[in-house]
Parts: sequence; C-alpha cells; structure tokens
Amino acid sequence: MKIAIDVMGGDNAPLAPICGGVMAAKAYGEEILLVGQQDAIHRILKEQGAEGVNGITVIHAPDVVDMHDDPATVLRQKPESSMAVALKLVKDGKADAIVSAGSTGALLSGATLLCKRIKGIRRAALAPLMPCAGGQVMLVDAGANTECTTEYLLQFAFLGSLYAEKILGIQSPRIGLVNNGSEDSKGDTMRKETYALLKEAHEAGRLNFVGNVEGTDVPAGKCDVAVCDGFAGNVMLKTIEGVAKFMAGEIKKVFMRNAATKLAYQACKKGMDEFRELFNQDAIGGAPFLGIAHPVIKAHGSSSDVAFMNAVRQAIAYTKSGMIETVSQNIDHMTISH
Repeated sequence: MKIAIDVMGGDNAPLAPICGGVMAAKAYGEEILLVGQQDAIHRILKEQGAEGVNGITVIHAPDVVDMHDDPATVLRQKPESSMAVALKLVKDGKADAIVSAGSTGALLSGATLLCKRIKGIRRAALAPLMPCAGGQVMLVDAGANTECTTEYLLQFAFLGSLYAEKILGIQSPRIGLVNNGSEDSKGDTMRKETYALLKEAHEAGRLNFVGNVEGTDVPAGKCDVAVCDGFAGNVMLKTIEGVAKFMAGEIKKVFMRNAATKLAYQACKKGMDEFRELFNQDAIGGAPFLGIAHPVIKAHGSSSDVAFMNAVRQAIAYTKSGMIETVSQNIDHMTISH
C-alpha cells in the first residue's frame, strides 16, 4: 500500500509531515510517498537520520498551495504544487490514499475534481471525531457544505454510519440529526423532511436512527454520528473546541491560586492529564472526506509529527475497510428520486 503525504501543507510543514511519514513507515510497514520540494525533504531526512528508512519515497513537487490561495482554482493555477501532485498520484492509481494538512477548501476542491466523488454521492462531507461522554462522536458535515439539501443530509447519515461501523468498529452506530429540539416537529422544512427519510431508513433496518439531537446531546454521547449541514457543524465543532480550551484554562487558574491549591493539583494531576488527552487531536490524526472515491484524510493545520503518523494510520484503515465499495453497493438507498 502507498500513502501520499502532502509535506508542504500545514503550519509545521515540511518538518512535521516528513517526520510523521517516517514514523508511519516504521510503525505500519507501508510505503510512504513524501510529496514536496525534494531538496527540503532530503535535507530534513538527513538531519533526522532517516535517509535509509525503508518504505520512504520522495516525489518532487516544486510549488506550494498557500492558505490565501483561492480554493476553487488553486490546483489549476498550481498543478505542480505538492497537494495537486499528491492528488494526481491517487487519481492515477500510484498511491492508495492522501494525507494533507493544507487548505481544507483546496483539498476538497482538488479531491472532487481529480479523485471524483463516489457515483451517486452529491457532495463530499468532512467528518471529524469529537470527544463525548463514553467515547467519541463523528460530526458529518463539519464545514465542507454550508448549504445543504435533504438528500445531502440523508447521504451524510449513511456515510457516517458506514464509516463508524467499518472503521471505528461500532456495531449499529446511533445516528442523530442535529436540530433545535428533540421533537420530530422541530426544525425547518429541510430538517423535518430529513427526519422523515431517516426514520424510514431506520424502519427498513438500514440505519439506527435515534431521532433529533440538540447541541447539548452531542457531547453527552447520545449518538455516535451527528448529522448536520456544514455551517452548523463547523460552528458546533469550533464552539466545543473553544469551550474546552476555556474550561481547561479556568481550571488551571483555580489550581494555581496558592500553595495549597498547587498541592491539590498534584493529587489531581493524573485526572487532569486524562482530561487534556480527551481533546488531543494529534491522537486522532485527521478527518476523512466521506464520499470521495479514494481515501482523503484532512489533517489539522497545526498537526505535529504524531498527528501525521496517526493520519496515515487512518488512511491505511480506510483503504483496507472496503467502505467505498460498500457505499457504491448501497447508493440506491441513499438517493432521492426526482
């Protein structure tokens, strides 16, 4: 298996993606294609003592996608960028999956243009994992599609359910529709129509739909997959991340007030470390673009080497899962006749 890493994308590029790729090659035994400016890659490999590591291949791409570039046109304007070259490797069958911490919009646009969507899928969805009571919850969509239709949300539910089952190992994952109330009468027309379709799929035994979930229900662990449009999903994701950082800071202030509270912190240190680990994005790796016909993993912009290693692990699991084939086989249940 070959996993392409866009080593020029992200805040810590190219060091973090290169080191993460080397760690992944050692840990997983698959071939890692480091795509980017070859002089910089070879220099870092030499500095890290990793020139002779098995499973590392360097592929030159002289250009870089900047975060300020127009996502819709950048890959056409910069066809020799590391992101474009890595995506072309996947498109041409020379790589099985791609990992990138570059521009989300550019990666989505490029993946859709080059790798294509699974036939019948209307839009790809960004699906990150968030901590919740009892484990993790997948949010679909978290920002790829700010304007959605009923059919998009129906497809997001199926895509999230299949990913949770095949890759996260959750039997009969619980699907919740994010809404402004738990009653089936809540929400706008799109949410009400989606509720009816998800209920129908549940009654047919195709989805384990648990109904509407409010914003408070998602971190409470009342569903395994939270389905929403990309606008609401992105706001929810950023809000939860922001509240977590705020709470962690406030708790730290409480413990740092005086000598007695500092001693109390030492007694609670293990628990506090476990709390912080709940929000450690590096341990997750990245978020998949569900609905693309090849595995595309979007790593966080600030990803460390450990995050890149884990994003490669995600890409390997996705490639081996057979999920894309399963989506194709079930596409009839995921479309609405017009």
